[in-house]
Amino acid sequence: MFLELIATFIAGLAVAGVIMLANRLLGGRLPRWLIPVGAGLGMIGTTIASEYGWFDRTRATLPEGMVIAQTVENRSFYRPWTYAAPYVERFVAVDTTSIRTNDAVSGQKLADLFFFGRWSPVESMPVIADCPGARRAPLTPETEFDAAGAVIDAPWIRVTEEDPVLRTICEAA
Repeated sequence: MFLELIATFIAGLAVAGVIMLANRLLGGRLPRWLIPVGAGLGMIGTTIASEYGWFDRTRATLPEGMVIAQTVENRSFYRPWTYAAPYVERFVAVDTTSIRTNDAVSGQKLADLFFFGRWSPVESMPVIADCPGARRAPLTPETEFDAAGAVIDAPWIRVTEEDPVLRTICEAA
């Protein structure tokens, strides 16, 4: 975040410098108010580019086997351009290399979910997915298992079969 702030200030200074150079080359014919307005527009443009580029930059750094299951787009009244083109503010990724199954409990898979947010630290959570039952549950330290390895007291969440997180876990090899 600090580096983006520095980049925003540098962009403002760069645009102001270009306008000052153009003004000098034109013999001082440009209005004086154009320099701060140009610097402000340069800073706003840099901020917008940073917001829209975050998802692609983050996605490019994901390790092999990490599959994006769901994205959340943002629209804000104080960013009117987001109504025309919303940007991805956060997403959920499934680590398909961590998916585990239990032969004693068919149709259920255990996977690690990772939650990425624009200004948030990455958080992870193990989840058990019941593929035939179209439900999933977070695994907490309090979750108990029976002798066969089946979950006893999981707080199941009923979802549709089209739930992107459930589908990503269940379709993974």
